[in-house]
Amino acid sequence: MADIDDQEWRLIREDVRRGPLNMALDEIAAETAARGGPRTLRVYRWEPATLSLGYHQDPSTVDWEFCEREGISVTRRPTGGGGIYHDSHGDISYSIVAPADELPGDLMETYELLCEPLFDGFDRLDTPVSFASEDRPAIHDPACYLRALHPAHDVVAPDGRKISGNAQYRRRDSVIQHGSILFDDATERHLACFADPPSAERFDERVTNVREQGDVSRETAVAAFEDALADWADAEEGVWSDGELDRARERAREKFASDDWNRRREDPTG
Repeated sequence: MADIDDQEWRLIREDVRRGPLNMALDEIAAETAARGGPRTLRVYRWEPATLSLGYHQDPSTVDWEFCEREGISVTRRPTGGGGIYHDSHGDISYSIVAPADELPGDLMETYELLCEPLFDGFDRLDTPVSFASEDRPAIHDPACYLRALHPAHDVVAPDGRKISGNAQYRRRDSVIQHGSILFDDATERHLACFADPPSAERFDERVTNVREQGDVSRETAVAAFEDALADWADAEEGVWSDGELDRARERAREKFASDDWNRRREDPTG
């Protein structure tokens, strides 16, 4: 395993993309890294608002009519877990992408390593977090933030409520870890995306956000996580190449915006 800061990393500061394109860019970044290009750290937003489904999630758990009526895009992640509602204010998303042979072979070792800048970002906001200290049962399995809490990988505030959902996808030659940091309250719209959701009260018993834990602006929070990622890998500020954007738009159209992928979990790109 190579030292993280001995490699070429780029930080792509917060950009705004449609849901399918955000997922496609993760895949393209993985291909770039595997071919010897820079490893990627990115922070991003979702416009329009998007419900991202876990890879194994049953599409019948989604209120498709509500999402269509409200202009909420739906896409499926290559990672597991439940659905997460994203919009331009309520959450902050990040990805870390690197060649597989530069990271530990053990899934949890890699997960803990790649969570280091996440924890540093919270420290910069004076928002204490930790991995959950004990198991807690699921409230609503289709929703990522309401699934069973596990000490190995769920990030919680001091009161034990979940504040960040993170997942990892190990391809043959590269690793993608991405996650959502809840920044502000979007409980009602989050739950309304599901076909049979629990009450808002039950959601708020389990879930918190950065604004609830401390009075900071979204711009301050985004900068904290960007700087933590950059410092962790000694990364230079970078951009997507024109070729990467072209390939990502094609991947988004063919896969991440397709009914084959989102409703049937079939990859039309093979």
